[in-house]
Amino acid sequence: MSRLVDRIYECAFVPDLWPEILAELAHLGGALSGWLCISNGSAVHWSASSKEARNDLRPLMESGWITRSERFNRLLRAEQTGFISDSILYTPEERRSDPAYRDLLHPRGMGWASATAIALPTGDDMVIALERAYDQGSASPAVLETLNEVHCHLARASFVAARMQLERARAASQVFALLGIPALVFADNGKILAANQLIETLSGFIAWRAKDQIALMDACADALLRDAIAMTDQDDAPSVRSFPLRNKSSAMIAHVVPIRGSARDVFSRCAAMLMLTPVTRPEAPSVELIRSLFDLTPAEARVARGLAAGQTVKVIAAESGTSTNTVHTHVNAVLAKTGYSRQSDVVALLNGLRPPGFANDA
Repeated sequence: MSRLVDRIYECAFVPDLWPEILAELAHLGGALSGWLCISNGSAVHWSASSKEARNDLRPLMESGWITRSERFNRLLRAEQTGFISDSILYTPEERRSDPAYRDLLHPRGMGWASATAIALPTGDDMVIALERAYDQGSASPAVLETLNEVHCHLARASFVAARMQLERARAASQVFALLGIPALVFADNGKILAANQLIETLSGFIAWRAKDQIALMDACADALLRDAIAMTDQDDAPSVRSFPLRNKSSAMIAHVVPIRGSARDVFSRCAAMLMLTPVTRPEAPSVELIRSLFDLTPAEARVARGLAAGQTVKVIAAESGTSTNTVHTHVNAVLAKTGYSRQSDVVALLNGLRPPGFANDA
C-alpha cells in the first residue's frame, strides 16, 4: 500500500502515470477497469486504466454522454467523502431503468462501481470510477475500506496537480509581461485562469465580467474571440487566431494561441492564451520578440523580420547566405505558425508589434 501511495503523489508531478494508478485501484476494488474525469459540467480531461478502456470510453466522453448521465451527476450531488457504491446512489428499480446502466454498462457486463468525486481548487470536479462486473455485485464494505485508505492521498495529489497548473498559467502570463505584452490565459470555457497587470489595465479594450470572464469592447473582435474559444480543443483549429481590436482612439492586434501537446495534461485547464499588441509602431520588431510570440526557429524569425522590414525573398536569401528556396520554406513555416495564408497579412501583423517597455502613444 505504501508503494501505491508514493505513486499517487508522483502523479501530481507526472500526470502520464494516472493510467497505472487507475489500474492498481481497479485491482484493489476488484474492478474490470477504472477511469478518471475532470469535469466542469462537461468532460474537460479524462484518463482510463487501459488502452481497451480508453477506446471504450472515448466516444462517450467526447460526446459528453458520461457527464450528462444521471449516474455521474448523482455521484457529484452525493457529497460523500470517499469511495461509495452504486447502491448508495440508486435503488435497484432505478438502476434497471437508468440509461447509463441499461444501454452502456449492462451490455458490457458491468453495472456496479466504486466511485468518488473530489472538488478541485480550479472549480472543477474530479470523478474516479472503478467499474465492477455485474455478476460480482456491489463492492463489499471491506473493499471500500481498502480503497478509502488511499482516498485522502488521491485528493491531496489532485489538489497539488491542479494548483501547479494554476501557477503555470500565472507564470506564463508574467513572462509576457516581461516582454511588454499584455496577456492572459483562459480555460476551454473562457474562464480566465491568469492575467498579467498589463492586460488588466486595458479597460478601453477589455471589460471584466462575473465568474472570471472577459468581453472585448469591440463587438466584432469579441465575436471572433468567442469563436476562437469554442474551437480551442478542435484538432482542425488554426494554430493562431489574430484579428484587430479597436476602440475610439487606438487599435491593437489580438492573438489567440492554443495550448496543446505536452503543455496539456489530465489536470490542465489552460486551453489558450490571449495576447494583445499595439499597431502604432512603424519599424520591424526584434527577432527575439517575434520568436517569443510565435514559437519560430531563429531562422524563421529572421526571415519574418526581414519581411516586416520590407525586404524581398531574394534580398533575405542574399543577406543570410541561403537559397531563395530555403527562404520560401521559412516563409511557409511563418505563415503556418502565425495562422495566416498571405505574406502581406504577416507583414501587417509584425509591423504592429511594439518592443518591450514601449508605452502606447496612441
